[in-house]
Amino acid sequence: MIAVSVREYGITVSGHAEYAEAGKDIVCAGVTALVQGLIRSVESLISDKIEYEISPGRADIHYGDLSEAGTLLVDSFFIGICQIADEFPDHVRIA
Repeated sequence: MIAVSVREYGITVSGHAEYAEAGKDIVCAGVTALVQGLIRSVESLISDKIEYEISPGRADIHYGDLSEAGTLLVDSFFIGICQIADEFPDHVRIA
């Protein structure tokens, strides 16, 4: 199961969905796309600073005070991850 923790100053995503075999797991792919999209959007579209570390089965994203635009991007990530968790509750948990 993928566990997602969204806090005031960071996001942690850990685990594996185990929805399907590696390379065909649509749940994992969706979560990965949201995580990478958030990171790239913050880096490319706004001037907020973030730090992140990504490794197999884990992503840690840390940020300080976010601008209004940064908060909007994190909120958008949260909406997307909640949709996936609602659709696949046995594979994604919001902690």
